[in-house]
Amino acid sequence: MFAFNRLALATLAAPLALGLAACSSGEGETGLTGEPIDPIAAPEGTSWTQTAAYTDMGGIRMGNPDAPIKLVEYASHTCPACANFANQAGSRLDEYVATGVVSFELRNQVHDPLDLTIATLVRCGDPATGIPLAKQGWADLAAIRDRALADQEAWQAAASQSPDTRMQAIGEVTGLLDWFSARGISRDQGLSCLADSDAVDTIIENSNTQSDEFGVTGTPTFFINDVRLDGTSWSVVEAALQEAGAR
Repeated sequence: MFAFNRLALATLAAPLALGLAACSSGEGETGLTGEPIDPIAAPEGTSWTQTAAYTDMGGIRMGNPDAPIKLVEYASHTCPACANFANQAGSRLDEYVATGVVSFELRNQVHDPLDLTIATLVRCGDPATGIPLAKQGWADLAAIRDRALADQEAWQAAASQSPDTRMQAIGEVTGLLDWFSARGISRDQGLSCLADSDAVDTIIENSNTQSDEFGVTGTPTFFINDVRLDGTSWSVVEAALQEAGAR
């Protein structure tokens, strides 16, 4: 699990240091028990894996909004353990979502300025693209980190700019604007999103307040129907989904 360090905008000008953390998986009781739930058909001409929305909690939800089993992950885009989970889960989580029985909501616990920049750009397009972009980012995390850390002087110059241009400059020097542009978020679109200081502030505020409210001390942290899971591996999460009635 990747430990949480509270992020404030005032810290953005600090040297960029991204710590590695090992993935830990506990095997604990979930307290979730339920009979198998029959699949729930999506509206005609649609699929639940393409049904997505931004939520009141600031997350991105994929799947049936009325799914009886609601999986929530608090994650950091620069968290190696989160990348490990995404790799372990592969397409299996999508298969559960496709049944209409499970919805999946990704919420941010922001650990560092690079994380914040990615979180902002992930939310820059249609909500249906958000979770796929997050997964692609975790798959490419090593290269993203290497580019971001390559030129500390350029990072300092970008992070020291005025609040009006700071996030755009960070997106530029880290290569994230180009990375997202290659995946459907144009540079102009990305620059516009990074200039939206209210949206950036909201990501930070949600991260801080929800971490305090729900006792989320590191990532990834999972909840099913508001019950916190003891573990960070896909095997733990899948077992809990099945205990709750997913098949």
